[in-house]
Amino acid sequence: MMDNTISMLIVDDDPVFAAYAQQLVLSLHDELPCTVTWADTAEQAWDALQIAPQDLVLLDYNLPRTNGLEMLNRIRELPAETQPAVIMLTSSGNESIAVEAMKRGALDYLTKADLDVAPLMRAVRSALTQKRLANQVALYNTQMQADLDMARRLQQSMLPEVYPSFPPNASAENSAIQFVHRYLPATELAGDFFSVLRLSDTAVAVFICDVMGHGIRSALITAMMRALVDGEAPRASDPGAFLSAMNRRLMKLIRPDEGPMFATACHLILNVATGMVHYAIAGHPRPLHLQRGTGEVVALTSAAGAGPAMGLFEDATYSTNLTEVSAGDLLLLFTDGLFEVAAPDGGDEFGKRRLLDAVKWHGHLPPEALCDALVGEIREFGGGADFADDVCILGVQVARLQRGGD
Repeated sequence: MMDNTISMLIVDDDPVFAAYAQQLVLSLHDELPCTVTWADTAEQAWDALQIAPQDLVLLDYNLPRTNGLEMLNRIRELPAETQPAVIMLTSSGNESIAVEAMKRGALDYLTKADLDVAPLMRAVRSALTQKRLANQVALYNTQMQADLDMARRLQQSMLPEVYPSFPPNASAENSAIQFVHRYLPATELAGDFFSVLRLSDTAVAVFICDVMGHGIRSALITAMMRALVDGEAPRASDPGAFLSAMNRRLMKLIRPDEGPMFATACHLILNVATGMVHYAIAGHPRPLHLQRGTGEVVALTSAAGAGPAMGLFEDATYSTNLTEVSAGDLLLLFTDGLFEVAAPDGGDEFGKRRLLDAVKWHGHLPPEALCDALVGEIREFGGGADFADDVCILGVQVARLQRGGD
C-alpha cells in the first residue's frame, strides 16, 4: 500500500478547509503519492465508498445531519477487505471524542487547528501501517481458520463412522455388541480419540485416549496415536502388551526438548462368546460397568493398579485385568473432561463419585439416552456452560452373549 498511489477521501462540509487539506495531501506527493477526492456530507462519502473503495479517509467529526462517529459505524459494516483506514478530524482537542473514535475503529485523529504537513504525514503513515498490519493479520487468521477447519475435519474422520456388527452379517440393531458415542471437543482441535476394532466374529477391541492439552500440538499427537493404534493392531488382543508397545513407540516420537507430552488411555477387549472382558489402563479414568441385572454400577479395578500415562516412562509396562459381563450390561468409557466440571460458584467438581451415581440413576435408559442424560446433568451442574475440556464418551452394550456360537 505504501509503495503505490494511495486513494484518499476527505469528508468535510467546509469547502475552504477541505481545499486546504487537499493541498496539504498533494504536497506530500514525493513521499506519499496520493489521489484525493472530496465529499461534503456523509451520504456523498458513503456513495463514494460504494463506487470505489479508498485506502484512507480523513473524516470530520461534525457533518450535516450526522457526525463522524456514526459514519465510522457504517464504515465498519463494509467488508474487511474494502474498509479504509480512518483518521478523525476534530475542531477542538476534545479527548473524549478522540477516544470514542478510536474505540469505533479510527486509527488516529487530528485537530483541524493544528493540521500541517508534519502531523498529517505522521498520522497518514501510522494509519496506513496499522491498516496494512490489520489486513495481514486478517489474512493470516483466515488462512489459519481454514487450516483449523481442515484439521478438525481430519480429526472427525478418524472417528468411526460405522461400527462393526457381531456376527458380521447382523444389522446394527441385532448385533450382539452395540456402540454409542458422544464426542464434544472443547476447542476446534481436540485431544480425545477412540477406536473400535473387530478381532473376530465375537470379540472387539476398544481403545480410548486423552492427549494432554489442546490445540495443534495435542491434535498432532492424537493423529500419531491413531497411526500407532493401526500399527499395533496385531497386539490388540492383549491389552497390557498393546499399551506397553504403544508407550514405547510414542516415547520415540516425542522430543524431550519440546516439553512434556503424555496421553492417558484404556484398551479393552470384549468377547461375547466367553462373556469376558480383558482390559488395561494407562493413567486413564476407569471405565464404568453398568450391571443391568442388579442395577449396580462399578468402576473396573486393576489388581496391579493403573499404569502411568503413556509418554512418561519408556520402560512402563501395563497389566491386563479381567472381569465378566452379562447380557444387557453396558461398559462406559470416557475421558476426564466429562466429570472435571466445576460448579459455577467455584465449588466442588462433579467428580467420579457423582458420575457413578448419575450412571446408576439413569441406568434404566437405553445407551443413547443414557449418554445424553449424563451430558445434560453435568452441564446443568456446571451452570449450563459448555465443557471446558474435551469430552468423549463411548458406550459398549452387551446386547446378548453368543456362548456356543448362538
